[in-house]
Amino acid sequence: MMSDNVVLIGSVSLIIIFSPFFAKILKLPTTPIEIVLGSIFTYFGFLHDEHLFEIVAELGFLYLMFIAGTEINLKTFLKISLSTAKRIGGYLLILYGLSLLFAFYFHLSNIFIVLLPLISVGLIATLSKEYGTPKWLDISMKAGAIGEVVSIVILTLTSSALEEGFGVKFIETVGYLTLFLLFMFVLFRAVEILFWWYPKVATTLMPHDDKLEQDVRLSMGIFFLLVGVMLYLHLELAFGAFLAGIFLPTFFEHKHELHKKLASFGFGFLIPIFFIHIGSSFYLEALVMDGLILKAFLIALMMVVMRLIASSVFIDKLGLKDAMLVGLSHSMPLTLLIAMATLAFQAKSIDLLHYYAFILAALFQVISVMIVIKLLNRES
Repeated sequence: MMSDNVVLIGSVSLIIIFSPFFAKILKLPTTPIEIVLGSIFTYFGFLHDEHLFEIVAELGFLYLMFIAGTEINLKTFLKISLSTAKRIGGYLLILYGLSLLFAFYFHLSNIFIVLLPLISVGLIATLSKEYGTPKWLDISMKAGAIGEVVSIVILTLTSSALEEGFGVKFIETVGYLTLFLLFMFVLFRAVEILFWWYPKVATTLMPHDDKLEQDVRLSMGIFFLLVGVMLYLHLELAFGAFLAGIFLPTFFEHKHELHKKLASFGFGFLIPIFFIHIGSSFYLEALVMDGLILKAFLIALMMVVMRLIASSVFIDKLGLKDAMLVGLSHSMPLTLLIAMATLAFQAKSIDLLHYYAFILAALFQVISVMIVIKLLNRES
């Protein structure tokens, strides 16, 4: 057992070290390389299920959501123009409308209505690291943030419904979620007023000349505190991590280097472990299952097409290519898609074939969409 864990740690270390080199050689983003290598290493027995591996991977996922949140300054976010807000609203309505239409037309299970329109900003954060913040990515992040909140709320409620049914437990979950959102609204307003009356509080908590790394300490404190609250309330942990990230740029605008400092740690350590674990969760032997690849391809294609159609609302503002980039950037809900597919499989809402199809579709989307985005940006 000890030797197996040594091999596991060594394998994860090698993937973390050499993934960027493979990415440069293949001219691909690092993320899909980490996922594919995780799957290959698992096939050859170098990676295996281990509780500590799962915990660190889960922490990596939460940290990814935390970093995604740090991309959003709530003060700036709430000042988006009415026309942009309307487009984002229209985009999400079209997305969920198409989900209903596809599910009914193709006679799919009701769980597909929830799975198909999921949006996660986790991988959009990796795009901003590579491409900066062009206008299309700025709108993508704003639309993705709203879509993420909607997706996580739906994830939380669906999770409760699948596990407990629509009984007392479900009503409790709705109540806790509502109270938490109200509490966070009040907290944000209270902190905003406090910092307006006493601006030195912000610089005291995170001084400009910070030799004790108070900014990182406070950031980690807020991160774990909100994750802990969500854990206590039995709500989706990713939501707490995401809100914790939003808190930092909103109230500590003077710490311009903080995002880069936190992101460097995450993308250099925790986040790759999460993507490696995602790759290890898909067994290559499953590829021989009858109809699996076709189903995965159709699910991936359906999800991408839905977002490209919905993103047409941005054409008059961004142009055709950049509008397509917005839709493509939302076509990688890897984390939430796998989380929801796992819940649906455990609740027997989908069978093993469709469970593997969703995991494979998520991998198809990440790899293919990131390549297409890279090609479209190369033309800019």
